[in-house]
Amino acid sequence: MCSVPAASDHRRQMFGQHNVTASRDTPLLYALPAAVGRRYAGAFWAVAFAFLIVMAFATLPSPLYGLYRTRDNLSTLTVTVVYAVFACGAIVALLCERVVVARIGRRGAMLGGVGTMMTAAAVIGAWKALPGLLVGRVITGVSVGLAAGTATTYLIELRLQDNPNASVVRARTIGTSVNIGALGVGPLIAGVLAEWTSLPLTLPYVLFIVLGALALVGLAGAPETGTPNPDAKATLAVAGIPGTAAAATIAAFSATGLFAGLSGIFLATTFDRPSHALAGATLFLVFSSGVLSQLATGKVRAPRVLALGVTSMLAGVGLIVTAVRLSTPSLVLFLVGGALIGAGAGLVFKGTTGIVLEAAAPEERVAMTSTLIITALFGLSIPVVGAGVALSQGVSAANTVLGFGTAVALGVALSGWALLSRGASGLRGVA
Repeated sequence: MCSVPAASDHRRQMFGQHNVTASRDTPLLYALPAAVGRRYAGAFWAVAFAFLIVMAFATLPSPLYGLYRTRDNLSTLTVTVVYAVFACGAIVALLCERVVVARIGRRGAMLGGVGTMMTAAAVIGAWKALPGLLVGRVITGVSVGLAAGTATTYLIELRLQDNPNASVVRARTIGTSVNIGALGVGPLIAGVLAEWTSLPLTLPYVLFIVLGALALVGLAGAPETGTPNPDAKATLAVAGIPGTAAAATIAAFSATGLFAGLSGIFLATTFDRPSHALAGATLFLVFSSGVLSQLATGKVRAPRVLALGVTSMLAGVGLIVTAVRLSTPSLVLFLVGGALIGAGAGLVFKGTTGIVLEAAAPEERVAMTSTLIITALFGLSIPVVGAGVALSQGVSAANTVLGFGTAVALGVALSGWALLSRGASGLRGVA
């Protein structure tokens, strides 16, 4: 869900004080020793793996909510609150990301993210009650905020230190793909384990503690790319963004949040498909579609990307509303609609980010990116609670999806139209 400053900004930050020019036309005056190069290359993949594990854990419990609902006698509203509460920890961590990185470095932030994720896994796996779920989800949010706020930039900096002449496109693409795609990997793993093992509410968390330990080992050998200062001043890593950009982002990610928070319940009740593996695979389909759509539009300008995203989301919302309101609900339409929504959300965020950052002053782009990520997390987690309220008050699944889908469609269409009509030159404002 994140974008990063341009490669030239990173090159200036990393090599400018040594008066070294790194470009395609002017080679460096020296080359890194082979052993050092291998160290940076290994560190790159260690950071990517750690980022994958942390982001996958954010949505890991999604296909398990039906089991928690039965175990703890939870209402649908409570289930959505358990899902959404992770945003509290994530937003706080992202707000503090700048000072955390300044004081302990990018490697320290990633180590903290993985360690916090392992703590959350231990809490949820061992404390088998609703309070354990809530506490564990808040801690999960902190881990997500620590990792998402620094991982992609860390990957780019490691790539540049490995080869200062290299293009950072590959590093940025890997970071962005992990950021979104991992949100589907976690539910897929949990759904498969829940479907075909005897410890569905324990084994997924044990597995991620083990994976976290492996990630810590990899990060321990990764070099720091900055110069941490324990006495760095505390500053918030945010900046104002246009209200239309915030609205588009919230609307887009609220639709994917509906799937992450409630798709398992919809599959079990509306479609009579209580399979945990299917619930996990559904989320994998939604989020992987977001990755593929972003990769497929790598050379498309931001306004066109946004327009494609709005179109895809409107089509997807129409399909899921139709799927649940048919006399015989259609699982195929529901899944196709979910894929279109996932693809559309990825494109809306990519297009919105591109338009906003192109209009921003260079020194504001990192802070604006943090604000956009926070807005996306808000959309991914909070609006779905409204659907939980409706279902808990006896509103049918069909009518809940209709109301939620209508709000999403209006939000995406109106905010997307406003962004496109104003153009990049008019995007100075505050959300």
